[in-house]
Amino acid sequence: MLDGLDDIDWARLSHAYGSAADVPAQIRALSSREVGVREKALHALYGNIYHQGTRYEASAYAVPFLLELLADPGTPDRAGIVGLLTALTVGYDSWWLPDNLPIAQHRAAAVGGEAVLATVPAPHDDSSLDDSTLEEGDEDEDEDYAFADLSDEDENKLYAYFFVQVYDAVRAGVPLLLDLLSDPDEELQTAAAYALAWFPEKSSTILPRLSASTFDSEITEATALISIGLLGGRPDPAHLHDPRPLVRWAAAVALRDQSELATWVTRDAATDERIPFLDGDLGGLAGLALGQLGADAAFDALLARIPLVTGVTALPPVAVALRLAFPDGPFPSGTEPATLNERQRSLVRALADSPRTWQYDGMTFGNFSEMVGAYGLPRSPEAMRIFLTPPNHP
Repeated sequence: MLDGLDDIDWARLSHAYGSAADVPAQIRALSSREVGVREKALHALYGNIYHQGTRYEASAYAVPFLLELLADPGTPDRAGIVGLLTALTVGYDSWWLPDNLPIAQHRAAAVGGEAVLATVPAPHDDSSLDDSTLEEGDEDEDEDYAFADLSDEDENKLYAYFFVQVYDAVRAGVPLLLDLLSDPDEELQTAAAYALAWFPEKSSTILPRLSASTFDSEITEATALISIGLLGGRPDPAHLHDPRPLVRWAAAVALRDQSELATWVTRDAATDERIPFLDGDLGGLAGLALGQLGADAAFDALLARIPLVTGVTALPPVAVALRLAFPDGPFPSGTEPATLNERQRSLVRALADSPRTWQYDGMTFGNFSEMVGAYGLPRSPEAMRIFLTPPNHP
C-alpha cells in the first residue's frame, strides 16, 4: 500500500502553508485504526491541499494515493476520503449549482499555467510549523509565499492549472467511483453518487451506471437523481410521485418541475444534512432550480422563503430573487424607492421585514449584506426600512 509515496519530493511541492513535506504522513494516517488520528489527518489535508476551496501544486500529487486508499476495502472511513476527493474536484458546489462545473472554461483558463509554475521558486520547508494543528483562516498561513511577484494574470493561470491538474487526477478514479455505487455501505454509495456528478466529460460512461443502479437508501437515490440531472440525463418522471419525499425533491430539481420545487422552497426547515448537495439545503437548491425557470410563480415562492431562512441557507434563495428582480443589474446610487417596480419593491419589503435573514448565529452576516449591497440596496434591514419610508413620514 502507498508504494511510491516517499519517491515524491514533497518538500519541493507547495500547499497552503508552504512546503508539502507534511502530506505523506497525513495520507498514511488516513488508514489508521484510531479515529482521532484519521480525523486529525483529514482535517489537516482539507486545510493544506484544499484550503478554503483553493488547490495547490501538491494537491494533484496527493490524489493517486487517496484513490489507492479508497480502492482498499480495509481502509476505514472511505466515505470521508471520497468527500475530500470531491472537494478537490469541485471546490464548493455552491459556486456552480444548479448547473455543473464549467470544466471547459477552466481548461481554457489554465493554458500557460505550467509555464508560470516553472518560474516559481520551490517553497521553504519550515519544519517548526506544525500545519496539522492550524485552523482554516490562521494568520500564519503562507499561502502566497512564492506568488507575490506574479501578475494577476499569471497567478490566475497558475491556480487554474492547479485546479485542472487535480480535476484530471480525480477523474482518473471514475471507474472506482462507479464500482462504489454497489458497495454495501450506504454512506459510501451516496458519496460516490455525489462525486460522479461533477464529470460531465465522462457522462456517457457515468449516466448508464447511475440510471441502472438501484439503491435501498432514500438518501443515495435522491443524490443519484440530482447527479443524473447535472450530467445532462433525464430521470424517469415517475420519481415525481415517489412516496419518499427526498426522491420527489431530487426528481423535481433534476427535471425542473415547478410545482414540486415550489413546495420545497416555501417549506420551513427544508434541510437534510445527509444530502451532500449544497450541504443539505433542500429549499436552497430547489430555489436555485426554480430561478432558472424565471416564472412569476418562482419569484413568489422565493419571496415566501426569505423569512424562513438565515445564515448560509439565506444566500441561494435571495441571490436568485435579486437576479430575477434586477435583471439589468444594480440600480444607480441615489435612486428613489418610488422608481422600483412592483417585483423590486416586494423583494425590498420582504428583506426589510426579515432581520433574522441577515444574520449568522445571531450576528450580522457580512456575506449576505455584501450580496444585497452589490445591487445598490441598503446593507441592513434597518437601512432598508428607512429607504422605504417616505420623507417626513412619522
